[in-house]
Amino acid sequence: MVDNKVAVITGAGRGIGNAIAAQLASEGYATAILDVLDENDIRENLDNVQKHGTPFIYFKGDITDAEDREDFSKKIMDQLGRIDVLVNNAGVAPKVRMDILETTEESLDFVLGVNIKGTFFFTQLVANIMIEELDRIPGIKPKIINISSMSAYTSSPSRGEYCISKAGVSMITLLFADRLAEHGINVYEVRPGIIYTDMTKVVKDKYDKLIGEGLTPIRRWGYPQDIANAVSLFCSDKLEFSTAEVINVDGGFHIRRL
Repeated sequence: MVDNKVAVITGAGRGIGNAIAAQLASEGYATAILDVLDENDIRENLDNVQKHGTPFIYFKGDITDAEDREDFSKKIMDQLGRIDVLVNNAGVAPKVRMDILETTEESLDFVLGVNIKGTFFFTQLVANIMIEELDRIPGIKPKIINISSMSAYTSSPSRGEYCISKAGVSMITLLFADRLAEHGINVYEVRPGIIYTDMTKVVKDKYDKLIGEGLTPIRRWGYPQDIANAVSLFCSDKLEFSTAEVINVDGGFHIRRL
C-alpha cells in the first residue's frame, strides 16, 4: 500500500477531470484515472498530472461497463492499496442536440448510461471498498465528490437528457450521503456553470455574448481550475460536519434576481 492518500477520478483524461487530478496530485495524492480515451492521445494531459511525482494509474475503460469498473477498482487496490477520495467526474452530453419532442431513446440511453448508471454503480463499488478499509487503515477518512452541473436545475429543452442526468447525479449525492453517514463517509457535490472546455468552446461566441450581457453576476467564463479548487476544499478535513453539501461554481448563475 502506498503512503500517499489516493484519489480516484473518472473522466480525467482532459478538461475538468484532468484539472482535478492535477490539483490533487500537486497536494500529494496518488491518482488513478479512468477514461475511454487512448492514453497516447492525451499524453500531454497525463503528464500534467504525473509531473508532480506521486503514484499514478491510468486505466482505459468505460464506466458503463461492469467488468471495466471491477477491473479498474482491482487495479487500484492491487497497486495502491487504498481509496481516500472518489471524484465522479465522467459525463457526456448528447451527441446531437434535439428538442425533447424529438429526442431518441438511443440518445437518452447513451447520456443516462454514462452520467447516471455509470456514476451510481461505480459509487456503489467504491463505497463498499471504503467501508471495508475503515477497519483496515487507521485514521482514513474517505470522501466522495460528484461533479454535476447547473443543468441539474436549469431547463434546456434541446438537451433534456443531459438535464435529467445531472438532476440524477444530484440525487445520487443525496442518497449516498444519507446511506454512508453512519460510516463517517461524507459525500459532496460540485455544480459547475459555464466552464471553458472542449465541450463548450464550440459555442464560445454565444456564451461570450450572454456572459457579457450579465447572464452570470461574475462576468467571466469558468475554467477547469475553478472546479478543481472546489474539489480540493471538499477533500480537506475542513467540512467534516457537512455532507450532501453543494458548491455552485457558476459565477453566481444560481442567484435568482430581478
